Amino acid sequence: MKQLLTLAAFLCLAAPAFAEGDAVAGKVVFKKCAPCHSTEPVNRVGPTLAGIVGRPVATIEDYTYSPAMRAFGEDGKIWSEAQIAEYLMSPKAMVPGTRMTFAGLRKIEDIANLIAYLRAPAGY
Repeated sequence: MKQLLTLAAFLCLAAPAFAEGDAVAGKVVFKKCAPCHSTEPVNRVGPTLAGIVGRPVATIEDYTYSPAMRAFGEDGKIWSEAQIAEYLMSPKAMVPGTRMTFAGLRKIEDIANLIAYLRAPAGY
């Protein structure tokens, strides 16, 4: 709960931080994601993260999402930077029943950097 409150405060007070995240540092953080995800248009154990920022939740056509993730996206949620940040803090808290086994990122700066990288990974 404390982490979610910290994230909420961060989102309210420092929203521009996502725009200022360091994509080069985010590429390093992405190594924690790379065993299951790609920034290329190719799925692995998890769906591709290419173009994730601004994409509707659970919409990669050739990926089989968990029922929990499909239900989470049913109302048209979009992977905004804020939504991604919240998810990365604790995927299972945000989407109970998700198949994602990753526990989450603890550092707000890692989340901001990862989001900066996910916006434009090709140049890094």
